[in-house]
Amino acid sequence: MYKPGKTGSSRVEVRSIDSGANPYLTYAVLLAAGLKGIEEGYELPAGADDDVWALSDAERRAMGIEPLPQNLGEAIALMEKSELVAETLGEHVFDFFLRNKKQEWEEYRSEVTAFELRKNLPVL
Repeated sequence: MYKPGKTGSSRVEVRSIDSGANPYLTYAVLLAAGLKGIEEGYELPAGADDDVWALSDAERRAMGIEPLPQNLGEAIALMEKSELVAETLGEHVFDFFLRNKKQEWEEYRSEVTAFELRKNLPVL
C-alpha cells in the first residue's frame, strides 16, 4: 500500500503458495506479474465486502469474480494461453513444464478411484 510522504514504507501481501507447487517457478511468475502490473499501471479491483463463498455462482459472475481452475486440466489450458508465463519461464521450461503436467493429468484421469468403484461397480 502506498503511503504519501512515506515512499520507503510500503506493504505487499503474498499468500503462500500450495506446497505442491515448484516455489522457484511460482515466485518467478508472481514477481513477473507484479512487475508487469507496476510497469503498465494496472489498477487493482475494489475489494469484496461480501462473503464471496456465501454467494451463488451467478452472483459472483455478476460481480465480475471469475472462478479459479477446478482441476489440473483447466489450469493447464489457462497456462498454455499465458504469454506472461511463457515469457517469464522461457520457451524451454514453459514447454517442458506443460508437457509434464499434461502427462500427469492424463495419468490421473486414467486411474479408477475408490469412489468410482463404490459408486459404479454395484450397477454392473
